[in-house]
Amino acid sequence: MEMTTSSNALFHPVDIGSVHIDGNLFLAPLAGYTDRAYRSICIDHGASFTFSEMVSAEGLARESEQTVHLTSRASNETLLAIQLFMGEASVAERSLNRLKTTNPTIVDINCGCPVPKVVKTGAGSALLRDPGKIEEIVRTVKNGIDVPVSIKIRLGWDSHSINYRETADAALAGGADMITMHARTRAMGYSGSADWEALRDLKQFIVATSPSVVVFGSGDLFSPEAAKRMLEETGIDGVMFARGALGNPFIFSDTRTLLLTGEAPLQHSVEERVAVMLEHLSRAIGTVGERVACREMRKHATSYLKGLPHAAKAKQALVKAETFAEYEIVCRQLLSAES
Repeated sequence: MEMTTSSNALFHPVDIGSVHIDGNLFLAPLAGYTDRAYRSICIDHGASFTFSEMVSAEGLARESEQTVHLTSRASNETLLAIQLFMGEASVAERSLNRLKTTNPTIVDINCGCPVPKVVKTGAGSALLRDPGKIEEIVRTVKNGIDVPVSIKIRLGWDSHSINYRETADAALAGGADMITMHARTRAMGYSGSADWEALRDLKQFIVATSPSVVVFGSGDLFSPEAAKRMLEETGIDGVMFARGALGNPFIFSDTRTLLLTGEAPLQHSVEERVAVMLEHLSRAIGTVGERVACREMRKHATSYLKGLPHAAKAKQALVKAETFAEYEIVCRQLLSAES
């Protein structure tokens, strides 16, 4: 497949195994952030496809109530990828019966999380050091459930062990239908710059070996313009927004507008940002209750209000907000200060 530079061709449907998805702008899994409420907001604003937060395969196998809760869908979420993390294929196998009851559209295997508490269990980025284990896990899931299987990787463990071709090859050998790469090493965490040239190389490698397998990219996607450049420069099939989507669900529709028209989208008003934030909170309350939702919303509010002239005072007030009504009061004060 040749790289495409036409804006209209950059936004397109994708087929992941037997699953057809109408667009190629996905919401990445982010633990503690991309819960059911926020995924539903992102879908309303143009996300083509969404991934659950990281789900422990061990917790799923044990039918942990908290773990199972992470697999529930929003009312507008007709398609959903469930992302699992585990360190062994045997754990994946034990989770399959419970996993099937969640009716996932796709099952995604996390081989990229750099968080120490995940890595020390042998899961996440730890798997990058053992491609053979990746192959075994992917094959186990692929053979155990009748939906496509995807995998999320990084460049490698550190700068001395860049092995994304090897890990991708292992995933392909196990039967993976999609590979997403965050173009940083585990050692980098979220620092430094993502290596988009490696994404280009990965796509060319996959085209040469398994052309039907879809390749997505992640890393440094904080604007529609960045997403457009990644698609143009790498030739990958689509992008997965992670931190760039926090407090900014508009990034999906804005990117689609840019890709389809070549024109930069209009700025979103303070009123619109506040209204979406409150709608997000309302949906979270419907899921986890007012007290928990209001506390968890504080981290999202920081992102929604980022860059606004009077945001600092509003953020200080929201740290103490315990009810939806208190959020509304702070937002009215913010809008009054902005006008």
